[in-house]
Amino acid sequence: MNISKEQVDDLNAVVTVDITKADYSDKVENILKDYRKNANIPGFRKGHVPMGLVKKQYGKAVLVDEVNKLLQDALNKYLTEEKLDVLGNPLPKEQESFDWDTEDYSFEFELGLAPKFEVVLNGAEAITHYKIVATEEMIDNQIKTMQKQYGKLVAKDTVEKGDTVNGVFANEEKGIDNQATIELEKIKGKGNLSIFIGASVGDVLALQTKELFENDQDLMNALKISQDDIQELEDIEVAFTISEINTQELADLDQDLFDKLFGKDTITSVTELKERIKKDAESQFVQQSDQQLLNSVTESILENTKFDLPAEFLKKWIQATGEKPLTEDEAKDEYEKSEKGLRFQLIEGKIINDNNLQVTFEELKDFAKDLIKGQMAQYGQMSPEDKELEEIAARILSNQDEVKRISEQLMSQKLLAYYKDNVTLETKELSFDEFVKEVYK
Repeated sequence: MNISKEQVDDLNAVVTVDITKADYSDKVENILKDYRKNANIPGFRKGHVPMGLVKKQYGKAVLVDEVNKLLQDALNKYLTEEKLDVLGNPLPKEQESFDWDTEDYSFEFELGLAPKFEVVLNGAEAITHYKIVATEEMIDNQIKTMQKQYGKLVAKDTVEKGDTVNGVFANEEKGIDNQATIELEKIKGKGNLSIFIGASVGDVLALQTKELFENDQDLMNALKISQDDIQELEDIEVAFTISEINTQELADLDQDLFDKLFGKDTITSVTELKERIKKDAESQFVQQSDQQLLNSVTESILENTKFDLPAEFLKKWIQATGEKPLTEDEAKDEYEKSEKGLRFQLIEGKIINDNNLQVTFEELKDFAKDLIKGQMAQYGQMSPEDKELEEIAARILSNQDEVKRISEQLMSQKLLAYYKDNVTLETKELSFDEFVKEVYK
């Protein structure tokens, strides 16, 4: 057997595999002998079928199968030994005059080769790294939410701003008859709110459903209708009969509330409470900030790292290996959709390999244990034993889907740390609302 490579250009090559009779004849002969021993052909006793008949009936199929096995093994070994970094898989070239009745064969395969390039981490401008801070308003709103959560409802006779009103929505023609609880904070517009203010238990209010609430989900819940019905019922008049009015009495900002929220004597003052809320909120914002940084760095690297791909080869490969037959135009469309992802896959792989960022099993196990500890802490298990963590991690890492998911999380963290150390960043401090407006505008 002989294997040779012709370099077409930097991104394309053709590998030729020459197979002679000596490469496969012994294997084919032995398989046919086994066939003869077990062949069950009418007119002949088992094991006494003439070899000529066995070859005539099975020889071609055995030959084709063995040559193909030999061919694939040889090709894979060659690509590995020559350290050829190929994209996709080798594509066999069509040979119009190919004949299985000859004894020696020559096969040609097209290769698409990965490009050589250098990663450009930094463009002309620094990349913004957002630091999201918790504002006083956000902290105060969170404290109010906590006070509501541990406060109590107090019944009253007349509706005032900020109250909660229970009652029944009705419209006989549309078949609406639903008991609902309304928080006046969710009512949209001063006009709608004014209808409620001053009303008493037993009053019947005439309401227009159009723009009654801040969002469609609240209207769906109030009328007990589906998403499909909301367009039809978006602008009708409903009667709302008030059955109960309550106001939320806030819990006092005292030690009893602090202990309920964070455990006994963990927080002992309003100042400490605000500091804790600020710290917790900003730690949650870090994940969003880091994800935005990853996105920005990815786009920057893609924009600044230029290289060519074996585009024509990849289009042919997509056309040849798709789940269903594709036309040339369909393969071209698929290639254009996947090109950006392929480019970054190559870039990311080079960053990982050049900087030894590969994930080891020990790192993966430790990372999984940290994730487990975090989840257990949410349920009050603050100090699990290492043996328990090891057992849970072992069960999780026996699932290949979980291994893939956790590995991707850990690799994202490694890449993020690398980017923070090596990419030119410009820190920008802003509130969460400002972050949302700026990033998702």
